[in-house]
Amino acid sequence: MNDVVEWLKENGNLKIIDEPLDVELEIPHIAYIEVKSENSRPILFTNPINRAKGIEYDMPVLMNIFANKELTRKIFGKHPDTIAKGIDKLLKLKPPKGFIEKLKMIPELFALKNVFPKRLKSTGESQEIIVRKKDIDLDRLPILKTWEEDGGAFITMGQVYTQSLDGNMQNVGMYRLQQYDKNHLGMHWQIHKDASHFFDQYQRAGKKTPVTVAIGGAPLYIWCGQAPMPHGMFEMLLYGFVRGKNAKLVKSITNDIYIPRDVDIVIEGFVDPEKMEIEGPFGDHTGYYTLKEPYPIMEIETITMKRNPVFQATVVGKPPLEDKYMGWATERIFLPMLKPMAPDLIDYYMPENGVFHNLILGKMKTLYKGHAQQFMHAFWGVGQMSFVKHAIFVNEDAPELEDDIAITEYILNRLDPKKILITEGIIDALDHTADESLVGGKLGIDATGMEVEYGVKTPLADTILLQKMQEIDSNILELKQYFTHTKNPICLITVNKTESMKNIIKKVEVLKEHIKVLIIVDKENNQIDNPYMLLWRTVNNIDAQRDVVLEPFIAIDGTNKSQIDGFNREWPKDTHCTKEVLESLQARGLIDIDDEFIKRFGLLEFN
Repeated sequence: MNDVVEWLKENGNLKIIDEPLDVELEIPHIAYIEVKSENSRPILFTNPINRAKGIEYDMPVLMNIFANKELTRKIFGKHPDTIAKGIDKLLKLKPPKGFIEKLKMIPELFALKNVFPKRLKSTGESQEIIVRKKDIDLDRLPILKTWEEDGGAFITMGQVYTQSLDGNMQNVGMYRLQQYDKNHLGMHWQIHKDASHFFDQYQRAGKKTPVTVAIGGAPLYIWCGQAPMPHGMFEMLLYGFVRGKNAKLVKSITNDIYIPRDVDIVIEGFVDPEKMEIEGPFGDHTGYYTLKEPYPIMEIETITMKRNPVFQATVVGKPPLEDKYMGWATERIFLPMLKPMAPDLIDYYMPENGVFHNLILGKMKTLYKGHAQQFMHAFWGVGQMSFVKHAIFVNEDAPELEDDIAITEYILNRLDPKKILITEGIIDALDHTADESLVGGKLGIDATGMEVEYGVKTPLADTILLQKMQEIDSNILELKQYFTHTKNPICLITVNKTESMKNIIKKVEVLKEHIKVLIIVDKENNQIDNPYMLLWRTVNNIDAQRDVVLEPFIAIDGTNKSQIDGFNREWPKDTHCTKEVLESLQARGLIDIDDEFIKRFGLLEFN
């Protein structure tokens, strides 16, 4: 994989687009649509331009590297489950008891020497061209602006390498990097991340934090950067474990941080602890804009690159995107690492339309009363799993977790308000729903038991139930019932929101014999017959402590919140494509989509 483009041509059905296309909106919109299409492909844009700045770039843009599940497997060189088995075996290694056992262990121990990154004394291909501080101009890089309301252009696939103040720990993470000018980048270091902890060390010592950002190289570097490794462990260990050979690292030109020798572009600099700048807004992987907030600034000292670099980028927004396939690999590979704190865990699944941290399904061997609740607390207390907002646990006899219909039926037949746990805990910095940043509601559902005894007392057809609701409140506009054959059918309604949904829920309590689970969403930008995006909307839009009611039926307020709900923070907008850009790309034959596709994935605003 020394030449990623050639490898993708041979192994990934690489799509090549030679037409000059703008890094602002055009290129990201094409990549965004491609990855939502059946049999999506990686794309190489050979002639990126920036019309507003009058720039024609001399390097191509490569996107959607993790375009589908099969290509992701090829990138790893084996199925992620095979890698997971190797990790599981490693975690269960025991000291050999006799000479024969010692001999049997030699091959395994010998292979482990390839896990640790190797620091080279030489320079790397990534340092063939060196641009010194006085000549630095970030406009030489085809940095993308994805969404119309983004605060500017952002590097979206930067591998951000940092190290602790004492130099004993190194980290690589994927953080978005906003371009401010020719030599400054915003560092979106969320407070819970290792790089932010290192920054705190330098800040307390009154020292500038060295940072090196790498772009490109082997796709596995990118995956390592987002992998949820335990605190203090260098993510490049994963590269060695997966590949069976050491990652080859070289020293940065201006600091002591080591980065892979074969990345395409290297940006070196430092972060001054005394300087902050407003970062954002940015249309993020939640499908919403992240709001403006102050973050540290990286001042660039040096840029190095290969002689013919390729600029790698990704696009984030509403699902599905390539993080679906990166997340699939992460789920499979990290399952053995979850089992020590939850030994009876069989499997888990984080659906991409649950935006990963917003919803997790877990299958377990249930051994005693309260076992599922024990798992909930374990998950909410460990590493990046602590950011999970909604956790549902099923027993070992449940269908496959990725069988969306079957597993939903299983859960709804066992859904009991008495087995729903609502609590509070840490949440992701990107979460917009809680009344305060970083702390919000958590919801856990124990669906491990027997089916509940009773369903809806008096089922009604959609038209009749909607009529009864509209007699109560004319702001209820649409109604559709899902899974009516289960013990807990879902009654979903759309509303024209003029008051708190707590009032609506209270009003419709008189219909309790017809309802078991009520979900409410805004009419605007929601299709009542699109369950994929309705799940995305609901788990994105609720804080369990505020928006879930358990009596006399389960009610969930998935509407956008405002002051009428007592919500005083700013509620962000959805990420939407720019209509004129889509029309232009369609007219030029660069995309082929219809109104159904646009609505299915919420590409444009609608009422």
